[in-house]
Amino acid sequence: MQSSGMVHVIDDDEALRESLSFLLNAAKFKVRAYESAEAFLDTLGHAEPGCIITDVRMPGITGLELIRRLKTNHAAFPVIVISGHADVPLAVEAMKLGAVEFLEKPFEDDALRSAVLGALNRHAQDSKRDLERSIIEERIAALSQRQRQVLLGLVAGHPNKTIAFDLGISPRTVEIYRANVMTKMQAKSLSDLVRMALVAGLLNEATVPSSASG
Repeated sequence: MQSSGMVHVIDDDEALRESLSFLLNAAKFKVRAYESAEAFLDTLGHAEPGCIITDVRMPGITGLELIRRLKTNHAAFPVIVISGHADVPLAVEAMKLGAVEFLEKPFEDDALRSAVLGALNRHAQDSKRDLERSIIEERIAALSQRQRQVLLGLVAGHPNKTIAFDLGISPRTVEIYRANVMTKMQAKSLSDLVRMALVAGLLNEATVPSSASG
């Protein structure tokens, strides 16, 4: 059974679109084909999650410009770029822009299947990571100002006494806030709390601010 997700094939060459679609359908992937990047972008708002296979050279919006527009729209589609021999420098540029793979024509069927499977797996992992980050950010948003201050002190590696001194409260009060933070964040341990802070990008903020009411 293949990874779930739609494979969006974008190429102005009808014969190549049909060939790729046939091969991928035979390998049990779900496929949707488009004759241009414009045609795909027109459906972007409701396109089924998955990955993209695109030729690097196309009339109108090229493969490179497509990747740029996907980034601008924060559209999380791993992109596999297909290139001819003379297009390798363009394919390398596409990789620098964020494409996950490029295949030089002619490529083996197994190479295509492997690239697609890798892209879909990456998409699934990215989606899982995004969901986890969203959940953690919601938990952080539910913390009071003081609880957030204690959280930042904890993930910065400060002991309770240091956090208490910096915030102008007692170590016992810090312990109470710490317990509440662990409960609200649903953290099983301090290391779990630090991992959550890392996922949410809080480690750069992890210095205890000056004392404030809360």
